[in-house]
Amino acid sequence: MSEGWKSDKRWSDRFLPQIKRELGAFLIVEPSVEEDQMRNTDLIVLKMDSVRTACRIRKFSFYEHPQYRNEFTIRSGRPSGNETELTKIIAGWGDFMFYGFSDAEETALIAFRIISLTAFRLWFTRSLVTNKGIMPGSEKKNHDGSSSFIAFDIEALPQDCIAVESGFAATPPPQFCRHTKATFLP
Repeated sequence: MSEGWKSDKRWSDRFLPQIKRELGAFLIVEPSVEEDQMRNTDLIVLKMDSVRTACRIRKFSFYEHPQYRNEFTIRSGRPSGNETELTKIIAGWGDFMFYGFSDAEETALIAFRIISLTAFRLWFTRSLVTNKGIMPGSEKKNHDGSSSFIAFDIEALPQDCIAVESGFAATPPPQFCRHTKATFLP
């Protein structure tokens, strides 16, 4: 494995405790009154099978620019030819992507989205068919030449792609996020 990947992983892993808290709040919910009264249930874990979540954290400098704040990126190419995140996602791997932005001090997350990769895959495939094989999003290359990625505009995605979002100017507080039910879980 490359030193660049290891360094990037060490940097993003510092946010794992906060990511786990946010994902826990999303995946563990309060049941309906009927469920509580009839089945002795105070909390429900939305799925007991493996729920695979990709995590991507971007630096604060990206959050400062509205263009980057309203997109998410997925690695789509490597000079080595190694399999990329996009290939794995389209092949069916991953249930969610946690996509967040760090604060300026790089000690905490200030905004994040949890993206349903099931809904994303459906949208992506439909886009390819509708656009006669033209890939949705904008392909870009990292400045260091280590990889290329595709940037997807959040506004271009159907609403069911964004399961939760928090910390964005036009976003309601977390308890009023876009989706609170697990109807879209794989």
